[in-house]
Parts: sequence; C-alpha cells; structure tokens
Amino acid sequence: MTGALPLLLLLCADPWELLAGYLTVTIEPLPPVVVGDTVTLKCNFRTDGNLREIVWFRVTDGGSSKQKIFTYDAMYNANFSHMEDFRRREDLVYQSTVRLPEAHMEDSGPYECHVGIYDRSSREKVVLASGSITLNVMSPPRSISVVAADTLTRFNRYEAQNFSLVCVVTGGKPAPEVYFKRDGELIQVVPFARGAQSRGLMAPEPRPLISRDLDDTKLQRSLSLLDQAGEPVRLDLEGPQPSYTGVPGLEPSPTTEMIPETVVSREFPRWVHSSDPLYYFNHSSTQYSDGTMEVSAMLTWSLNPQLDNDALFSCEVKHPALSMPMQAEVTLAAPKGPKLSMTPRRAKVGDTVRLKVEGFQIGTKGNDVFPEPLFTWTRVGGLLLDGSAEHNGKELILERVPAELNGSMFRCTAQNPLGSTNTHTRLIVFENPRIKKRIQDLTDAAHGRVQLGWSVLLITVTLGFT
Repeated sequence: MTGALPLLLLLCADPWELLAGYLTVTIEPLPPVVVGDTVTLKCNFRTDGNLREIVWFRVTDGGSSKQKIFTYDAMYNANFSHMEDFRRREDLVYQSTVRLPEAHMEDSGPYECHVGIYDRSSREKVVLASGSITLNVMSPPRSISVVAADTLTRFNRYEAQNFSLVCVVTGGKPAPEVYFKRDGELIQVVPFARGAQSRGLMAPEPRPLISRDLDDTKLQRSLSLLDQAGEPVRLDLEGPQPSYTGVPGLEPSPTTEMIPETVVSREFPRWVHSSDPLYYFNHSSTQYSDGTMEVSAMLTWSLNPQLDNDALFSCEVKHPALSMPMQAEVTLAAPKGPKLSMTPRRAKVGDTVRLKVEGFQIGTKGNDVFPEPLFTWTRVGGLLLDGSAEHNGKELILERVPAELNGSMFRCTAQNPLGSTNTHTRLIVFENPRIKKRIQDLTDAAHGRVQLGWSVLLITVTLGFT
C-alpha cells in the first residue's frame, strides 16, 4: 500500500511540470545571390521557455573555426517576453535576422544560428539548439574574349590546315556554360579527345588540287610595272633584274615621281574542302583564390578559306547571374592588301627611310583582318640593306640609303590562314646636295694636291737642268 502512494502522486501531478521545456531552431533557405545584392539571413526558433541569448557565427577554414558576427543577450535587454502564469505552457515564436547590405565573394560559406533558453526546472541551466545554412554568392563573368589559338601563322597555298578559336571567360562563379555560333546558328560540336589530332581524326579527306589554268583569282598587275621596252618587270627573285641606277659610276638622276607605285595581288588556296566540316570542342577551367573561375573553350576545325572567309563566329556564355547571354564575336577575314607609307616622302641619299604598314587598302565589313596577319618584307631581285632575305614586322627601316637603291622594288606580304596578299612599292632615291657638295670639295682638294705635285716636280726638273 505504501508503494502505491508515490505512483498515485505521480499520476496526479501536472504533466507540463515533467517537461523541462523545448527549443527548435530553423534557418529559412536562401537561393544563390549575386555579388552586390542585399542578403538577409533569417533564424526562426520556437520555445516555451525564456530566451537567454542568440549568437550568429560564420564558419571559416572548412569548419575548423567560427567567427562571431552577431550576439543578442536577453539578460541585459528588457524587451524579453514575460509569461503571465509560470505553470501554464506558452509557445513563443522568435526570429533573428542578420542583414548583409552588399554581398561579396568572401561572404560565401556556412552560417550558424545558436539559441539558448533557460531550463524550466532551473534558471541555472540553459538549453541550447542551433541551425545552419550555406550562403552561395554568385559572380557574373567579368570579361569574355575570342582569340586565335595560333597567331602570326603563314598561309598554306597547297595544303589544308586546322584552325582554332579560343574563347576565354574570366570572373564567373559558378563556371559558366560556353558555346559557339556561326553566323548566328549554334554549332554542333564533337567533344575533342586527347590524341585525336595525332590519330588523324581532324585531317581532311584527300581531294585533287585545282588546276593552275583554272586559277583566275590573281588581280591584274599595274601597268606602271612595265619597263620602257613594254616588257613586264619581274617580281620574283630569279633572273636578272633591270637597273634603276643608270650608268655605273654616275650619280642617280633626279626624278619628279613623288608617290611610290603600288601593286596588290591576292593568293587563294588551290585545294577544295568539305563545306560541312566537323567542329571539335574542348574546354578547361581554372579556379582562383576568391572562388571565381576562368574557363577556356576551344573550337577546332579544318579551315576552308573559300567558305570561312567573312564568316561570323561568336562565343556566348550563359550564367545564372546574367539576365541574358554574354557574347564576343569575330569575323574571319583574309588581308586585303597592306596600305604602305614611306617617310620621308622624298628620300635622299644618306637618309633613313621607314616603310610602314598603315592598314589595309580594302577594309572588311565591320571588322579588322582576323586573325592578325603576319607581315613580311622582301626586296625584289635582291637582299635587304642589312643583307637578310626578309624582315618580319609592320615596319622596315632602311638606314642611310645609298644611291644604288634608287628604283628598287620592295614587297610587303600580309598573310594569315585565310589568304595572302602583297603590295609592291618602289623606292625613289634623290641626290643629296650636301653629300654632292662634300664629294665635290673632296674632289677639288684632291685635284689641288695633284696640281701642287706637278708644280714641285716641274721646279725640281728646272733646277736640275740649270
């Protein structure tokens, strides 16, 4: 009978008194945000006890350390909830928010909300609970560019060659989606496998060369290249070249020609290739310390200059932080004939002459020549002034030109994988009055010494006879 008394007292007791109180903490889910946006982290918790404190942490170093970013201590704040009846259970809902006015990339990572309440049985005890969320800050790509994989490439007249465009996108997080278009239409690509090129997967099918008799793409040469006999001047390096310096031993005669003559010729391929090539696609990505990515996408195909010339290729990027695709575009274009300038315009013997490429004689529609052409200078029928056969670059410098260069023809060839073109210009060298006067003074001085020698000899002979 005595053992039944404690059980009876237990049944008669208020069941709420047997509970020490409860606490649940949740953080509202948050979608990825963009750099610069305002972010609000919301921590909701439900309890029947008295609030003790709220602490927000930012988790760093992969979870090994925590940085306290916000604290609320109810002990020193009068705005806490009071219960009318301590014996009556009352559910209270709280919300704590942390606002980031401008999100940065370094704000990405886990955040934790820790809440503590007083135990109902004793205010000396504290019940703790926490919730966590991971903030994902996205960054849109900062820049996009399209370049040729191989720069300053020579034109191959008789053999097809592969060509690659590289699209570089920097600053995106997460990595953006990159794709290529040709003339506004999406290119269907084939994933590029390692060693595919070495196994010949990208080699074009063999096709016969076009007959030379059918090649009428060469532009008519200027009639100004006809010599006095009506025969065309040879522009190749073989065979004798006509002299423009006159009779050997004499000074070059001045001329009234002021503007160098120019001839433009075009070189087109003599091979035919499929009009529907396979496009191979390859991409790689690099992650920076701030979490952003650099994506490099490469598009490779067997180039057909006759079809690819003036084709518009664009690289487009999709990213969740962008409201519309980001793009960069280039137009493939062969050179159209270098436009040359010469300084000084009236070159005299002993001057330093600069031949420079100032652009192209026929501009492409809305775009410069792409890819960047290689410029090569040669002298028709001989070597350059420094003894070399050719010079690469946009500028050719002839230091202290001699009279022998008068009438020399110089060829500037501009070429890229889509074609080759060249411009010829003739150098007219005028006599230099200062040099001529100096030579005359030296000649007169030498003549005076000869006269003095004859006089001394005559006096000696006279004295000998007397």
